[in-house]
Amino acid sequence: MSLRTSFINLALISSLIAMASASSFAASQTRPYEGQTISVLLPPWGTLPKAMMDRFTGETGIKVDMQTLSWDEIRTKITTAMNAGTPPADVTELDWSWVGQFGTAGWYMPLDGKLDNATLADIGSTPVFRFEGKTIGAAYNNDFRLLIVNKAHFNKAGVKAMPKNFDQLMAAVRAIKKANVVKYPIAVPLSATEGTATAWYLLTKAFGGELFTNDFKPLFVDPASAGYKAMEFEINALKEGLIDPASTGLTDVQVQENFKSGQASVDLAGWAGNLSVYNDSSKSKVAGQVVGTLMPSAQGKSRSFALPEALGVPNNAKHKDAAIAFIKWYLLPENQAQAYAELSNLPTRSSVLSKLTKEGKLASGEVLIEQIKTAGPLFAQGTPTWYPALSRSVSEAVNQAAKERLTVAQVVKKIADDAANAIKAMQE
Repeated sequence: MSLRTSFINLALISSLIAMASASSFAASQTRPYEGQTISVLLPPWGTLPKAMMDRFTGETGIKVDMQTLSWDEIRTKITTAMNAGTPPADVTELDWSWVGQFGTAGWYMPLDGKLDNATLADIGSTPVFRFEGKTIGAAYNNDFRLLIVNKAHFNKAGVKAMPKNFDQLMAAVRAIKKANVVKYPIAVPLSATEGTATAWYLLTKAFGGELFTNDFKPLFVDPASAGYKAMEFEINALKEGLIDPASTGLTDVQVQENFKSGQASVDLAGWAGNLSVYNDSSKSKVAGQVVGTLMPSAQGKSRSFALPEALGVPNNAKHKDAAIAFIKWYLLPENQAQAYAELSNLPTRSSVLSKLTKEGKLASGEVLIEQIKTAGPLFAQGTPTWYPALSRSVSEAVNQAAKERLTVAQVVKKIADDAANAIKAMQE
């Protein structure tokens, strides 16, 4: 071999090494966390299907240990782990109702500067997850409530119009029961869980009231108040046999399963995203029969409230950067659209909602768009740090009333007293 040939071969080898190094460098820039495994803790409606997770790993090189628990179990796991100084996961569910408590505790890292401003601006509920000016969660679930009905059941009972007030709603469900379409027309949880509290909050709004004044004085103790009437509505409907007595032991998810199987005609506190689940023949026995309608009102104008859920990164997470990469990927428009198609997880990005509506892919889209305009915050002054205590008190008290261990008057007084004690404890 000539000297010139040797130099040529050496140069070629050097060039190939340089190209390989450049390629490796480029890969490290586009997949900087390749080989890491992150843990993600979400409820069933936020847990992406395996095919999507495999695609995430293929695109980023990050593996995911997906952990699925109920909403209540997640809150318990987070509080237990964080109080013990251990991370519950690298990415967790962060509910709107936890912002005050978790923000005060300093458990979650700010996402400002980690997620681009355009993404946060496209998510209408971003302000809900700000605590003392810092964004500690990125909303992935655009949850708000409306009335969901099985229109086929209504037709069988001769009910043609959707109820616009509570007198019309009661007339409709009584007609359904009388016609033996179903035994218990109204689906609503009455167990000692968050979903039970949520239903009462929604009904309080629907009856035209609020829970508290601006300085958190209770507004639901007076029998003439909206909150008192909302509590009476639920308990009276149960006593009349319009709600399944077994609901005292059912969560909201279990109640929804009953609705999907055709055992109920009205999902009283229906999740907006569930409209597509109920009309999916692979997931529901009542597909094609279900429609959304505006929440009935006692005062002529429909009202609802928003319960968005977010993705957050605990301050003690082991793989923070890879966790942020997961959140960015989850919130991409195409992934939000796919999550809606496969999980009925209603997108939080305004641009995605608009696109789905234009394409006719949003189940009961016109009603959803109309109802979302009425979905304000539960607390106009911001979710208080003592909200978990309130939620626990409400769910337990409603459960006790449903089991006839407390009267409506006793229930609302207990909730008011518990709220006052929770506020006092926070101030001490």
